[in-house]
Amino acid sequence: MSERPSTPPRATRSAGKLPPNPLTPEQIRRMEEARLKAKAAAQQAQASKPTLPPVAGTKRAYSSINASNTPANSRNANAASPAKRDQNGFIPPPANNLIQPAKNFGRSEYIEYDFSKMTDTKGGFLSTTDDPHNRAMWNGRKEEEKPANMTLAEWERERMRRKLRENREGIYEPGLSILNQIDGRDEEEESFLKAAQEDGEEYKGKYGDGKRDIKGKCRECGSLEIDWKWQDGFGIGICHTCKDKFPDKYSLLTKTEAKEDYLLTDPELKDESILPHLERPNPHKSNWQNMQLFMRLQVEHYAFSDKKWGSAEAMDEEFEKRQKASKEKKEKKFNKRLQELKKRTRVEAHKRARAAGGGEVVGIGHFGQKIHSDQHVHDWGRSVLDKETGLSRKRCEDCGMEVEELEF
Repeated sequence: MSERPSTPPRATRSAGKLPPNPLTPEQIRRMEEARLKAKAAAQQAQASKPTLPPVAGTKRAYSSINASNTPANSRNANAASPAKRDQNGFIPPPANNLIQPAKNFGRSEYIEYDFSKMTDTKGGFLSTTDDPHNRAMWNGRKEEEKPANMTLAEWERERMRRKLRENREGIYEPGLSILNQIDGRDEEEESFLKAAQEDGEEYKGKYGDGKRDIKGKCRECGSLEIDWKWQDGFGIGICHTCKDKFPDKYSLLTKTEAKEDYLLTDPELKDESILPHLERPNPHKSNWQNMQLFMRLQVEHYAFSDKKWGSAEAMDEEFEKRQKASKEKKEKKFNKRLQELKKRTRVEAHKRARAAGGGEVVGIGHFGQKIHSDQHVHDWGRSVLDKETGLSRKRCEDCGMEVEELEF
């Protein structure tokens, strides 16, 4: 049987195992006084030693230079030169010694950044976080940011769900139903046919092309696979195949094209009850205003109706009239500038006539005629080749001066 561990005997101070008693305040005071006396004695002994003259090429000790004994050749620019003034005549304040450069971190030291607390500064440019009330920076829509309680995968799924819901695609695409069918036709289409039969006229449709607009159904081929975004935006049911098949009717026009080609105004294009439109991001710059797209069928129907021009021929006449007025305006501006040029030319001709001394005599002072002045201008004649020297020589007709030229 192993022996049971026993408690060790209590240590006594005489055994030397306990720590010594701490110093008393009196002992600390005496030790400090002794240290100061020894330091003062060492400084006095150092000052009593004779100072050796400096040897050329050696560096002086720092103790030999103090405030009371400054050598004459000390390079102290602040003490030697007076206070300099700036361009406004003021003396600048002394340098602030409290501002010190940041210390260099050693290679062994490591700086740990908390990336979750960092903010995206957008490359130093102003962002919507800096100025949230600036509408020009929002560009009509707010930036979507990931919520703090969502992971990145959950946020991507949420964005995809919003996109599908906005475009009416995927699980958000409206379902197809036959509950509202009567003999293979919609109830709304059946009412259109009855109204046309009672009037005895051919149904021209809402846009004058003889097509019936049934919600949820293509107006060209009757397909149920339509573009629901166009159905909600323009109120016209059309499938993707018919959009590509009839570009003269279902192509999209920009706001500039609608104004220039169909002579429409801004108030008319802004009124969605007259001309609905879709908005797309600007392809030139993302921070510009959204691009507005109009359907060609609706634009032509409104432009050729009695509310606007009445017909395509009347719109063409108005277009030619505006083009003619614009051309006349340009010609008028050109003729005005031409008259000003002629006026300045006549003034110059009059000045030349007076300078030539002919007054108003006919044939004197025409444009391009030489004017005599106090300063002589050489009128060089035709150059003649000198066969002896091989140089060309020409002579001034007025003063007789001759010069030689070397032709390469």
